[in-house]
Amino acid sequence: MAGLTARETGQVRRRRVFYIPGFDPLQTRRYRQFYRSEGPAQAAISGYVLEVGAKRGDAAHGWSVTAQIDGEGVEAEVEVLAWADIISGSMRRTILATYGQMLRTAWIYVASGALFRLGRLRKGPTLAALYPVVMLSLQAGVAGLSGWGLGLGLAAAVPGWAGVMLGLGAGLVLAVAVLRLFQRADRRFLAYYLMHDYAFSAGHWGAYPPEMEARMAVFGARIRAALDSGADEVLVVGHSSGAILGVSILSDLIRAGVPAQGPVLSFLTLGQVVPMVSFLPEARRLRGDLAYLSAREEVTWVDVTAPGDGCAFALCDPVAVTGVAPAGKRWPLVISAAFSQTFSPERWRQMRFRWFRLHFQYMCAFDRPGDYDYFRITAGPLTLGARYRGRSPSKSRIERALSGHRSVA
Repeated sequence: MAGLTARETGQVRRRRVFYIPGFDPLQTRRYRQFYRSEGPAQAAISGYVLEVGAKRGDAAHGWSVTAQIDGEGVEAEVEVLAWADIISGSMRRTILATYGQMLRTAWIYVASGALFRLGRLRKGPTLAALYPVVMLSLQAGVAGLSGWGLGLGLAAAVPGWAGVMLGLGAGLVLAVAVLRLFQRADRRFLAYYLMHDYAFSAGHWGAYPPEMEARMAVFGARIRAALDSGADEVLVVGHSSGAILGVSILSDLIRAGVPAQGPVLSFLTLGQVVPMVSFLPEARRLRGDLAYLSAREEVTWVDVTAPGDGCAFALCDPVAVTGVAPAGKRWPLVISAAFSQTFSPERWRQMRFRWFRLHFQYMCAFDRPGDYDYFRITAGPLTLGARYRGRSPSKSRIERALSGHRSVA
C-alpha cells in the first residue's frame, strides 16, 4: 500500500546486503562467483528471474542484483566486507612457526576446557578442529621417518664420524624438503589453512585482536551509512566465523543508535561456528554481544545451519549454548537448511562427503529448495522477518548451556 514502509508491509523493492565472509583468503572472488553462477541456477530451478551485474556506488567489493520474484521487481546491492588482508597476514608463517602455533592453540583449547565442552556439543566441528593437529603431526612423522631412514642409510654406507655427520645433514635436509612439499600441497590437505583459522580465533584466548576491532568499526560505519540510504532493508549476512563478527558489529551499531524510521535491519547467520570462540575464557566481549543482540527488537536474526555441514555447529543456538541467554531473549530463530531433503537423492549422494564444499552450500543453489533460499532472501520481495514470520524453530535445535566460561564484558 502507498505510504506504508517496509517495516509495516514486509515488502522490499530496494535492499542493501552486507556479506561478512569467514576465515577465507579468497573472500572477494569466491563469493562473487558463487552468486553469479548459483543465483541464476537457483532461479531456473525455482522459476524466477535473477540477473547479476557490476557493483554500484563506492563499495570496494560487490555486485548488483535485479530480480523478478513472485511477480515483484527487486533491486539489491551486495557488498563484501572483506578482511582477507588480515587473514593473509596471519597466514604468513614459517613451517616451524606453524607447528609452534599448533601447540599453542591445542594448549589453549585443552587448558581452558573448551575442547571437551565443544565435543559434547557437536562432534563434527570438534573433529574438524582436531584435523589440522592430526594431519600436521602425521606430516611431521613422515618427514622425520624419511630423514631418519636416509640418515641411517648414509651412516651405514660411509664409515666413521663422516658417515654420521653426512647422515644427520642429509636426513635433516630431506625432512625439511618433505615438510615443504606438504606445505605446498596444502590446497589438497588444508592442514595449514585450518590451523591458521583456529589459531587466529584462539590467538587472544577468545578476545578480538586489535586489528580486527579496527576493521569491525569500519564495517559498522559502512552498515550505518546504508541505514540512511533509502533502502527498504539492510541485510547483514555472516558466514562461518563471519557470523561472530556480525554479532559484535550489529551490537555496537544498535548501542550507538539506529534510525527509528529507517530501513528494516536484518541479520542472517549461515554455518556459524560461534562456540569455537564464545567458549574461550577471554571471549567476554562476544558473550556480552550475544546476550545483548538476542534481546533486541531493532533487528531480526535468523540462524541457518544443517546437520550435513560437519564444519558448523548445526542447530546449536549460539546464545543459549554459550550460557548467556537473557530473560527477554528473542533471537536467533534457529532453522535447518536440511541438506538431505533440499538436495535430490542423487545429488546428496554426490555431495554428502564433500565436507568443505558443504560448508559453503548455504550460498548455493538447491535442486529441491525448502523455505531457505539464499537468493530469495537476498534479492526477493520480502524482508527476512516477513519471510520467516510465524516460522517455528527447528525441533532438534540444541539449547543446553555447555560453556564453562560465561563472564561478559
